[in-house]
Amino acid sequence: MSAKKTSLKDIAQRAGVSMALVSYVLNGKEKESRVGQEIAAKIRQIAKELNYQPNHLAKSLRSGKTHTIGLIIADISNPFFANIARVVEDEAKRNGYTVIIGSSDENAEKSRDLLDVLINRQVDGFIIVSSEDSAEQVRDLQAKNIPFVLLDRYFPDIQTDFVSTDHYKAAYTAGEHLVKSEYKRIGMIAYDSQLFHMQERIRGYKEALADNNVSFQPQWLKQVRISAIEQGVKAAINEMLAAKEPIDSIVFATYSLAVTGLKYINELDLNVPADLGIVSFGQAEAFDLYYCPITYVKQPIGLLGKTAVEFLMKKLKHPQAEPSQILMEAELIIRASSKTKQLVHT
Repeated sequence: MSAKKTSLKDIAQRAGVSMALVSYVLNGKEKESRVGQEIAAKIRQIAKELNYQPNHLAKSLRSGKTHTIGLIIADISNPFFANIARVVEDEAKRNGYTVIIGSSDENAEKSRDLLDVLINRQVDGFIIVSSEDSAEQVRDLQAKNIPFVLLDRYFPDIQTDFVSTDHYKAAYTAGEHLVKSEYKRIGMIAYDSQLFHMQERIRGYKEALADNNVSFQPQWLKQVRISAIEQGVKAAINEMLAAKEPIDSIVFATYSLAVTGLKYINELDLNVPADLGIVSFGQAEAFDLYYCPITYVKQPIGLLGKTAVEFLMKKLKHPQAEPSQILMEAELIIRASSKTKQLVHT
């Protein structure tokens, strides 16, 4: 026979107090109920000794809350999203919530399926990294009054809570850094995507060149499909190098594009930075392990994840409040891959 599950009554009898008092303490309401610190500590100790496990289902039925959050990220294999998931999980736990994580793999249909599953699981709210063509899903959540916060990617024409990097400024800084490092023909490889964050990265790169008297050439910008990264990146680099005036540096708009591109640059026996200067979005150990450490745009992962949870907690408490929105600054970590051209050739 299985051992009898410890109840509030068992703890109350051992402590010599009422069940109501035990309930207040174990639900963190002892201050509201003016329970003394000594008796609260005693109740918690007894609960620990008796291995008390709260009945979350019963609690959910009473409160109408499951204390779970759905986190939908774009690609769990990308270190940026894997790290941000860890931050969200830790911060949610600190607030008494469990996180259920799903990866949309940059696919709107999969994102829709994940939303449906998690809504049926009655999560209290969502933190979402949007995928292409998912604006309608965001509007549906608003129509259903389901609390959510958009993370890293948002839709400027839909009023929502969001936490994001200032993608325009981050790309501007990357482009400007290459100009100041005396690169003259600066290419960019980005995704062929209408998502706002990607469009902002492209805009930042172009305006950095224009503001620094570098005349942007359309053939310097290559956009590849997410569904065909390897073929797209290889074709992009081939075209950039075969041009009458080949590029002398590349800004990679994402980590996945950079990893694919750096592998191919190795296959071509090109040297970084002697043949090509490199700057990339996304931080990962791989950039340090490359023979030439890569200059990268460091997004504030910890702050992004914590603030997303903070905004969602606020939304859960005050559903009618005005949307909370914030753009955070990224930091350019300068390494050997974008060394000033004169220094490279001396």
